[in-house]
Amino acid sequence: MPTPAPSSRRLAWPSLRNLRWASGLVLWTYVALHLANHAVGLVSLAAAEAVRGAVHAGWATLPGTLVLYGALATHLAMACVAVWQRRSLRMPAIEALRLALGLALPLLLAGHAVGTRFTHDWLGVEPTYARVVRAIWTPEGLTLQWLLLTASWTHGCLGLHLALRARPAWRRWQPLLLTGAVLLPVLAALGVLALARELQWLALPPSPRPTPGGAAAAGALTDHLRMGWLLALAALLGLRWAWDATRQWRRGGPITLRYPDRAVQVPRGFSVLEASRAHGIAHLSRCGGRARCSTCRVRVHAAPGDLPPPGRDERQTLARVQAPPDVRLACQLRPRGDATVTPLLPADAATPHAPALAVHEEREVAILFVDLRRWSGLAERQWPFDLAWVLDQYFARVGAAVQASGGLANQFVGDSVMAIFGLQTDLPTACRQAVQAAALIEARMDAWGESFAAQFGHALDFGMGLHAGRVAVGRVGWGESTTFSAVGEVVNTASRLQDYSKVAGARLVLSLQAARGAGVERALGMPVEVAVRGRSQPLEVLHVPHPARQWPPG
Repeated sequence: MPTPAPSSRRLAWPSLRNLRWASGLVLWTYVALHLANHAVGLVSLAAAEAVRGAVHAGWATLPGTLVLYGALATHLAMACVAVWQRRSLRMPAIEALRLALGLALPLLLAGHAVGTRFTHDWLGVEPTYARVVRAIWTPEGLTLQWLLLTASWTHGCLGLHLALRARPAWRRWQPLLLTGAVLLPVLAALGVLALARELQWLALPPSPRPTPGGAAAAGALTDHLRMGWLLALAALLGLRWAWDATRQWRRGGPITLRYPDRAVQVPRGFSVLEASRAHGIAHLSRCGGRARCSTCRVRVHAAPGDLPPPGRDERQTLARVQAPPDVRLACQLRPRGDATVTPLLPADAATPHAPALAVHEEREVAILFVDLRRWSGLAERQWPFDLAWVLDQYFARVGAAVQASGGLANQFVGDSVMAIFGLQTDLPTACRQAVQAAALIEARMDAWGESFAAQFGHALDFGMGLHAGRVAVGRVGWGESTTFSAVGEVVNTASRLQDYSKVAGARLVLSLQAARGAGVERALGMPVEVAVRGRSQPLEVLHVPHPARQWPPG
């Protein structure tokens, strides 16, 4: 009989990216609690000591110790893996700063860890605030503490920023988060100063101190930890050099990577992103080469066997963006032989239309399409100059209404206008702005319609489609003919809804999702399902009848 299939799926081991992320979050939480505890010193020594006892009690338990030191060991191991994988030191300044701080932290942390945890667990000296503040109240001690505080907090915050900066929620709350990130260490420093001042006025008994033998052991342990870390890094770099030299000797010389504008030679083992940076080729990468953001992806062609299969982190990210088989992440791909690579996202940092956005960032927006009706009939009877004047008037009215409502009219093609809402706001606000713009467009077009009919003997009519959701925004085009636009299913659907407004006899057809975001779904009646070309599932939509009056509802 055949062996029955297992009824449950096997648990997968965490990926390197997940290990780095989880261990980093634990350490960042520990540092944040540490700084917050110092800031309580602004209240009083007793309050800071009470908070320290509560926080220390959690970390001092067996589970807390395993989590904390396990996270520390894992994060250090991930740092060694990152050093081992790196073939080039060319990188953006923010990544270089984060890496340098991470490698320097063990040197700064050794003295602090030995002076607190070691003296408590092995020498029986309680690391109270009174003892710790008195111990560090020297120029050398204060300098080391401020360096440790600044380096650890900056490294952690940079790691969070690089991992999350592509997410709309992070960008939306970034000013507040930056304020908190700057304010917390400042309050912690002021708290330590307040504790030192309070200790000068309190007649406290001398704090227990380690015996001379214990102090000597603590100092020796600190030196050994620092020297061990330096030797480990030196050994790692030496092994890396020896491994690369051996592999180059066994597998041949460098490989050639052909970009659209030139070809470069790099040693085997270089990632495509490292190759780009080593040769000064602009290459977008928003997450620091962690396989998170997909902005570095390239289309690649090579001989069979010259491209290693993607790892789990890369597979997950490529699946998220629905990349075809010939697309890989440049930060993860290390070709074994010659290859042709084409970066898919331009490396420009910003656009004049939306200076706060990087090119091809994902955002949740509302897309509004506006289209003139009966344009072909008008074009048959009017001179081209008259038609150009009509389009100028039409574009001016629609563009001004979109701008007044907080949106960006970014495409004027034929007799259609596309507008984006939500480049600087959340999605519900974007939907409300789009509905407001549609109402304003209708009012201005109706006001123009009477004089237009008298002048051209032709009724003026139009239709609109509105949908909301996640898109990629950035510059598209070629050469100097690039424009700021949005790309994705939401754009296609909004365009189809504008087409459907002809069939529905409506001024505006909007998706139920956009109506809910704007808060007008109840005032527009019951939604209907519409089969939209390009979508596998029907879409629920609402109609604003033609001609629409007294709206947006509210």
